[in-house]
Amino acid sequence: MARVTIAAIAREAGVSVPTVSRVLNGRADVSPQTREMVESLLKQHGYRRRASRQQAGKAALVDLVFNDLDSPWAVELIRGVEDVMHTSGVGTVVSAVHRRSTATRQWLQNLYVRASDGVIFVTSDLTTPVYAELQRLNIPVVVIDPAGGAAIDVPTIGATNWAGGLSATQHLVQLGHRRVGFIAGPKNMLCSRARMDGYRAGLEAAGLKPDEDLVRQGDFLYDSGFAGGASLLDMDSPPTAIFASSDTMALGVHEAARQRGLRVPDDLSVVGFDDLPEARWASPPLTTVRQPLAEMGGLAARTILRLAQGEEIQTPRIELATELVVRDSTRAPAQ
Repeated sequence: MARVTIAAIAREAGVSVPTVSRVLNGRADVSPQTREMVESLLKQHGYRRRASRQQAGKAALVDLVFNDLDSPWAVELIRGVEDVMHTSGVGTVVSAVHRRSTATRQWLQNLYVRASDGVIFVTSDLTTPVYAELQRLNIPVVVIDPAGGAAIDVPTIGATNWAGGLSATQHLVQLGHRRVGFIAGPKNMLCSRARMDGYRAGLEAAGLKPDEDLVRQGDFLYDSGFAGGASLLDMDSPPTAIFASSDTMALGVHEAARQRGLRVPDDLSVVGFDDLPEARWASPPLTTVRQPLAEMGGLAARTILRLAQGEEIQTPRIELATELVVRDSTRAPAQ
């Protein structure tokens, strides 16, 4: 016989999946009548809970959750997670919740059904209700690039974004650029704010006052890079260099320059952030700040597997080093 699922029990009982989960976990917030009906159906169908992770000795399934999957860097993170999980014989479920509460609720219901052993959130602001529910289910959590402040006991994996922003800006200043434009990432993300702070620190270290007129708001995606680049290049006194805080936005700047008859790097120097494969394929190849995305995914995967086995994590916040990769999209400004 096929193994009956919590969802099937819920449908037959006419209740929600979380209600069946509450009965299974001995929660008191279920009416006696509902509890009796659900328990009767569980017994009738011979439902058996999957062995706990402590009993099984290892994880079997891990969830990897993005807000969106519309950026190439997501592929790099997935590759890093999947490499570790495949080697460990653990399945990976990739989801996108699109920042909608309805999608989050649906994802939580699916989580009950598949009895996931751990969750890796990416660029997520882990909300209190979601975290509380995962704690109640004893499901460990790791966050890659937290959007806001994560719970104090949730391990987080990131990169040295401030240092990366600093090195990109210093590179342009050392080439002789004095008007350096900047296209920021989403305001609500810690990594975006750190890259902007690094940009400002790089200017100040060279004795240059940061000019807010040279800053444009983006969202890490191509269209915002194009729009920000176009806006900066259409200024009466445009910048001679633009640092975009993602490679995808930097490629948008490339196109904005091309449409205006400007050549990179002869007329405009461009720096990105991430070092995606597209950065090497660009014409000219893009100078960028490499953040080790696949390594970040792999470290998050190894961390969640350790937590699923009951280990304690001694270092809750880990930042992997960024590195400036100089290619052909930057040079000294034309005289």
